[in-house]
Amino acid sequence: MLRFGFRFAIVVFLTLLTQIGGVAYLVGIAVARLWGVRRFAPKLAIFLLVYTSLTIVTSIIAPIFGRVPLSCLADAADKLVVRSPIYCALNRNYVTPAVRDLAHALADNMDRQLPGTTTIALDANFPFLAGFPLLPHLSHTDGRKLDFAYYYEDSSGNFLDGVTRSPIGYFAFEQPANSDEQPCRGRNDWLTGRWDLDILQPLFHAYRLQKQRMVEAVNWLTTEGVSRFGVEKVFLEPHLKNALGITDEHVRFQGCRAARHDDHLHVQLR
Repeated sequence: MLRFGFRFAIVVFLTLLTQIGGVAYLVGIAVARLWGVRRFAPKLAIFLLVYTSLTIVTSIIAPIFGRVPLSCLADAADKLVVRSPIYCALNRNYVTPAVRDLAHALADNMDRQLPGTTTIALDANFPFLAGFPLLPHLSHTDGRKLDFAYYYEDSSGNFLDGVTRSPIGYFAFEQPANSDEQPCRGRNDWLTGRWDLDILQPLFHAYRLQKQRMVEAVNWLTTEGVSRFGVEKVFLEPHLKNALGITDEHVRFQGCRAARHDDHLHVQLR
């Protein structure tokens, strides 16, 4: 019974983490039994082989179900890149074809208007099943959502192309001043994804937002992005929206129970 409970927990964990990992784990157990493998290292190798194979198969069949992967195999000429191969390894890089086209169009526009600009994609969605959660996100469940990293500059004002403050593009928050608009100040919701992660903040690079590129990206998303691709919402914390001088109604506050959005741009289509 203990072994069953342990394996069940692993299946749940791998499924929540990668969507297909639980299936890969069960197939790996079956293969190991069939081959009479008992040692941990060969079992792990079998699991990794099965998982890799399923990941490749997933990228082939996911378009049948309406989702396509953003590639993690970018070269120097690509203006849209996924922040880390880990997003692809965990199958968190799937979007609808419309979101994929929007992402490439945004990247092309950014490089055309401000040459030498690379646009960085972060979490997208899993490949299958509308409504399946992409934790810790609340809404990345249907292929219509995609996060983008911010654009940064160093302390001298030099643009840092392809660079993020944190290794994964998340959790390096742009902290508001006491005088800034903070709709969640003073709240202590017990059930919330709004983490401040104060202990991590000193570990991140002290880069500044590259405001010209931030404004250009948001303006494009709320004009051409809306008219051509059907952008419905762009999530941004109020203090950043004010600091960047953005007034468009498509740029919204996500609420106090969702994750903070002063470390990345959340874009979703209708």
